[in-house]
Amino acid sequence: MKKLISSILVIVMVMVGCSNKESSSSFDPEEIELNIMMSFPQYMDQWETYIDQFEKKMLDEENLNVKVNLEMPSSDQYESVLQARLSGNDAPDLFTLHSNNISTYNKAGHLTDLTNEPFTEKLFENVKKTITHDGKIFVVPIESQAWGVLYNKKIFNELNLTAPETLNELEKITETLKENGYTPFLLAYQEQWVPQLMTALTLGGKVSGEVPDWVERMYAGEGSYEEMRDIFGPIDLIMKNGTDRAMELGSELGAADFANGKAAMFVQGTWASGTIMQTNPDMELGVFPLPINNNKANTLVNLSTSTTLAVHPDSKVKDVALKFANYVLDDKDSSTLFESTRFNPIAAIHDYETDPWVTDAYQYVEEGRSYQDLVLPQAVTEEQGKLLQEYYIGSITKDEFIKRMDEVFAESVK
Repeated sequence: MKKLISSILVIVMVMVGCSNKESSSSFDPEEIELNIMMSFPQYMDQWETYIDQFEKKMLDEENLNVKVNLEMPSSDQYESVLQARLSGNDAPDLFTLHSNNISTYNKAGHLTDLTNEPFTEKLFENVKKTITHDGKIFVVPIESQAWGVLYNKKIFNELNLTAPETLNELEKITETLKENGYTPFLLAYQEQWVPQLMTALTLGGKVSGEVPDWVERMYAGEGSYEEMRDIFGPIDLIMKNGTDRAMELGSELGAADFANGKAAMFVQGTWASGTIMQTNPDMELGVFPLPINNNKANTLVNLSTSTTLAVHPDSKVKDVALKFANYVLDDKDSSTLFESTRFNPIAAIHDYETDPWVTDAYQYVEEGRSYQDLVLPQAVTEEQGKLLQEYYIGSITKDEFIKRMDEVFAESVK
């Protein structure tokens, strides 16, 4: 009998021991590593804070010990670094891309269909439209904005200047500024994407106002940059009346110089406002559309979603990657992130007051004076930036720019 009781006790102890082990292991958080690559290092502090919140949320609510590795190459190097990672089978779990490139990345098999993810139900319809491709949503929008030329309202008010409607008016403003000792334009062309902003605005205005079928005909091999020769009107005016040593100045230092009053106007998006306002919190910042010629129909602001976030379909931690994608529009935390980066509200959950320059730009949108960003091949966009650098230093002519862009466009759509 004693032997039987001892055996039963041993069995019970073993069962209890096993039960304790199972109970203990069920509370051990799973270790997960998530790799995220983003293209805007100027917002690193804000995203690092947001990622810390995400890691805590995953641990508290999902019992997941997530370690996020955040990589933010410079804006000029981002695309080449990302392409090297994708072609080398080393894709990050999540990565940012411009909304204009959704089709290209989707065809290459780098995007996960996010159409049925919860965040899509929160988006404003006009924002959702800018990222919908073939009826599906493949990315989380992050930066949605209306932008044109940034200007120093204090200087304009001092000289009784108002936002120009035509190229002639912009020329007169330029002369008035010079007569009063101000440099009209801040030039920071060290990175190709900054001078490229001038072609984004001028082509967008000209095409949307006068030649609406130009992009379609370019893709069909039936158009030419010769039809866009007007774009050199404002480009020449800006380049000839700007600050010195443009090729030595990067975008961030350029934004700081603009904030410090080294020029009255700066062809930059409202994404530069963070650096500008951090440098000079008293800056009175305004936005107006860049005139292309004297046809007011071409004087429009660019309305677009630029930076978006995608989930790579081959992610080994896809469930957690999707959780982060949805967390970008978290009901509780997202507003603080978007307000801290000065991004525009993109969803009903965003409840914060927008900045005055955002209000400026959206007045044009409300008046119907905006256009959706043109969707051009990535190689075309990059070549425009490169050639504008060469045009600035005088190594190519307008005719050579036009000839080369026709060639690059044709090569890109073969």
